[in-house]
Amino acid sequence: MTDGAAGAPDTGARPPRSRLTLVILTIVTALLVAGLFGLGTWQVNRLAWKRDLIARVNARVHAPPVPAPGPTAWAGLDTENASYRNIRLTGRYRNDRSVRTQAATVLGAGSWLVTPLVTDAGFTVLVNRGFVPPSWQDRTPPSGPVTVTGLLRITEPGGGFLRRNDPAAGRWYSRDVAAIATAQRLGPAAPYFVDAAADPAAPTRPPVGGLTIISFPNNHLSYAITWYALALMLIGGWVLVLRYERRLRR
Repeated sequence: MTDGAAGAPDTGARPPRSRLTLVILTIVTALLVAGLFGLGTWQVNRLAWKRDLIARVNARVHAPPVPAPGPTAWAGLDTENASYRNIRLTGRYRNDRSVRTQAATVLGAGSWLVTPLVTDAGFTVLVNRGFVPPSWQDRTPPSGPVTVTGLLRITEPGGGFLRRNDPAAGRWYSRDVAAIATAQRLGPAAPYFVDAAADPAAPTRPPVGGLTIISFPNNHLSYAITWYALALMLIGGWVLVLRYERRLRR
């Protein structure tokens, strides 16, 4: 007995997609590939920018200290061109106007002791004298002229993560120069503060300076590789689709 189904075409195979559908899918794939390659190239550019930034910051940190920028230079200061300059300033602390801002350091949780310093040139700069534990009291604050060296840091407005500064209650979660100057009635102050270097005579005595963490996450190369790899995978997948469509048309 002859099987009537013998030699019949495979009805389980789907028909090939229309040429219009393939054109549309090709355009969508091309746009996605272009976008992924664009993201990869953007990350390559960011990698070059980050490496240049790290090199510039390292040069600033290890350079001899220079005088603190005065009022005529304040308008041109920003994170790109000024952060982590090694600077020096001489003047007198206004110890009665100090504030403490929240700090989490290798020494534990506590505060940064931030004291305004009136420079010999007449302008005021906030100086982060260093880390102090919660119970520490400044029983012998410096009263005479002092010379401070340290790293210039741009103001940190607003507050910390999920916490806003509360000047009225004296709670500070960031070193917001303008807000601190207003709350402490300092008058005009530099738009930066200074992280004081460690005291070579007593490096572990509070306030402990020299604890600035200089770290720039640099994952741009891995991100670039990821975007380029996704683009190549998408191209490879589309080539397989086209080959399959070609077989269906034979």
